[in-house]
Amino acid sequence: MYGVSGTGSVVGEEWGARAARSRALAVLRVRGRALGLAVLPAAVAVVLYAGGVTGHFTGSGWDAARWVVTVLAVLVLLAATAVALVVARARPAATPTVELSETAAPDLYRLVRDLADRLDVPAPAAIALTPDCDSWLEDRTHRAHRALRTPGGEGEGEGAPVLVIGSPFLWWMRVGELRAVLAPVVAGTGPAAHPDIAAARRFVRGLDAAVAVPGTPGLDPVRRLGAHGVGQVARVLLRACRGHAAEMERGVAAAGSERAQAVDYGVRIVAQEQVGLAYAGWDRLLTRVALPAWRMGRWPAKLDAGVVSALTELSRRDRLADGFSSRLGERPACDLLEEPGAVDEATSLLAARLFHGGPAEAGPDWSPVEWSQYPEEVVDRKWRTDAARLHQVLDGLGLAASAAGGGGGEGVADGPTLTRVIAHLSTEPTKPADAASDADASGAVLEAAQMAPQERAFPTDDAHITDAATDADLATATATDADADLGIDAEDDEEAVNPAAEALAGALSVLLAREEAAREARVAAGALTAEAAARSAEKDGRHSGSTPPVVVSGPDGPLPLFPLQPPRSGRDLLADHVTAMVCCAAVDTAEATPGLDWLDGPALLVGGERAADLGPRVLALVEDGDPEPLRVWLARTGVRPEKPVRLV
Repeated sequence: MYGVSGTGSVVGEEWGARAARSRALAVLRVRGRALGLAVLPAAVAVVLYAGGVTGHFTGSGWDAARWVVTVLAVLVLLAATAVALVVARARPAATPTVELSETAAPDLYRLVRDLADRLDVPAPAAIALTPDCDSWLEDRTHRAHRALRTPGGEGEGEGAPVLVIGSPFLWWMRVGELRAVLAPVVAGTGPAAHPDIAAARRFVRGLDAAVAVPGTPGLDPVRRLGAHGVGQVARVLLRACRGHAAEMERGVAAAGSERAQAVDYGVRIVAQEQVGLAYAGWDRLLTRVALPAWRMGRWPAKLDAGVVSALTELSRRDRLADGFSSRLGERPACDLLEEPGAVDEATSLLAARLFHGGPAEAGPDWSPVEWSQYPEEVVDRKWRTDAARLHQVLDGLGLAASAAGGGGGEGVADGPTLTRVIAHLSTEPTKPADAASDADASGAVLEAAQMAPQERAFPTDDAHITDAATDADLATATATDADADLGIDAEDDEEAVNPAAEALAGALSVLLAREEAAREARVAAGALTAEAAARSAEKDGRHSGSTPPVVVSGPDGPLPLFPLQPPRSGRDLLADHVTAMVCCAAVDTAEATPGLDWLDGPALLVGGERAADLGPRVLALVEDGDPEPLRVWLARTGVRPEKPVRLV
């Protein structure tokens, strides 16, 4: 049985393959029943006509029946033909990946082919990378995918699936570990080559693509109505074969796992530990390090190399990971690539698209940043941008206070100083019973903050507002949400409320929502322009008979597909902005510098050490209105809060 030694493995593999084929036949039976139902009226019409010719079905009643059934048969056949054409021609969804040609990774292709030979299965048709900690086989035999696919080389089967590898694996794992992890995945090409399983997969993927056809942009009303009908039929068929398809995939996975036990089984047990560690480091790197840069319009160009630094730092801090960094002396799997830096840059840009919704190409407002430049280009710029935004909102609140009371308000000299922020937030916290009476005043303050003059122009990725009416509506809606949150807090009998902090947090939420809406509008406009250019290039390629080179393949739908974090609350936003203001004051007036912590992101370095005790002191000011813990920290660190800070 496929050259696998061991009776247990043979039995398990045979059981998995048989289960997969049985379920594949069940899926094909659903297709057969649908086809039989479509030709049933035509079969009845043939019987009626045959009965009339032989003299068994004569008379006006039988003639009318023949006409009715004939018309019904024609309509059903036309509808079935339309459904079949849409299912066959609909473009199935494809995972966004970075395609690797054989010239870009000859050693990696050689490793995968040797692995396939040892497993006695067909080699994958091509290899692609994805910015995720997972690996799988993906069917891209549809003609739309074949046109975009980089061929693996001569001799590769057109019907073989594409091997998708998580890019962090290549940088963190060693060559032997990668081979052990890929063995069960590559073994799945054996069951995938079975005609019944391949046909069942094509049918399910076609149905899944047909369900999404009604959402295709550019359809006229008549075609969209027809697409909705086809989508309903495809949805019914998909529901009928969903369970069988899931069990079929489980059988394929079981067969591949049993077959792969003959290859590097002991190494695979150790490598699985590295998979979990890589996932933890990758998630931390994206959420804590990459996300702040993406929000600033910069994307780290070496994310995969960064995950090695993050995991090495984790090994240093966590005794459970002790010894994992000692593997770094062995040959890394990224050595299997000809140009690891270029591949890392491509996957880093794709990660920014998937997890943040950034543009598909670098530009003036979307430029790469190296890790050596991260503290100055991202951390310092982020702090000063947040500080500028905080003082912009404070200007609006000052206007509101002046309009309400006719006075100067704070008793503190205007200017971008930390003292101004501390004085504004240093109030006696009120109980929730008093918070309800402050809600109306907070609403007036938020309205004034929305109308604050845009005097400071600081370069952010969301800076220019183009649609005033849309922004005003969004600001009003966000202000209403802030008031609703204030009311929810008022229902908590144990939580004290800082009214100044609540008003400031609501105004910050409004401003950030407006900036985010403007950024999304610019990204959407750029996506439409890129899509139009891609369609034009595709048409030119068809006319010329050539296919333009494509690096990244994926869906045409809205991005990000996988947002990293839920929307932040107003209080969290305020704490971040106050922390940024403190960091700016520390950098400008004390011996502090911006830094990068591989596990926690932007960090303030005081005397070369990370200031880890700053967060609780800022929260005491924001939540309780108590400035004393922060003032003690400022005095101990040598920060002068009365000095103006430099804004961007």
